[in-house]
Amino acid sequence: MQVILLERIEKLGQMGDVVNVKPGYARNFLLPQRKARRATKENLAQFEQHRAQLEAENLKQRGEAEKIGKKLDGLKIILIRQAGESGQLYGSVNARDVAEAVSAAGFTVSRTQIALSAVIKTLGLHQVKVRLHPEVAVSVTANVARSEAEAEAQAETGRMVSPEEQRAAEEAAEAEAAEALARLEQAEAEAEAGAEEAEKTA
Repeated sequence: MQVILLERIEKLGQMGDVVNVKPGYARNFLLPQRKARRATKENLAQFEQHRAQLEAENLKQRGEAEKIGKKLDGLKIILIRQAGESGQLYGSVNARDVAEAVSAAGFTVSRTQIALSAVIKTLGLHQVKVRLHPEVAVSVTANVARSEAEAEAQAETGRMVSPEEQRAAEEAAEAEAAEALARLEQAEAEAEAGAEEAEKTA
């Protein structure tokens, strides 16, 4: 089926291009989403008549999307999920989950703007593309972890942290805290002993 594109569509063409697409793709996606119109003589004539207006609107929307994109690009979101020892999730993270997390961070996006080729099924850091406009896409990092502490560790190391590593990190942090406390107590004891010594000699 021949259609006129009303906006740029990845791997298909630019606004105003007349392209051949599968009828199902046109009927179920392009036409109902108003991304294209059937390439009839009337529609082509109408498009040419309104082309300048459509291009101006597109430029305005692209400008707005670029402004938001500058703030959104590189955003890190944390998604807490249950997972097995190997890092395999019990369930998955889908486009809706990512859209909700991005929206919670103060950006209004819908799940249709999240470009996930497949649902996320493992812990770790995942790059996710967000399409703000047909010509503007940015990347956000989805940090999928079992806990906030694990998410922090993953953000630092840049990869999934195994349960053993997580335990070792927690133990190391506890040992460090205990050592610091012991040093503090020792310093206090020495200061006390010094004060007593000073009193005796006085």
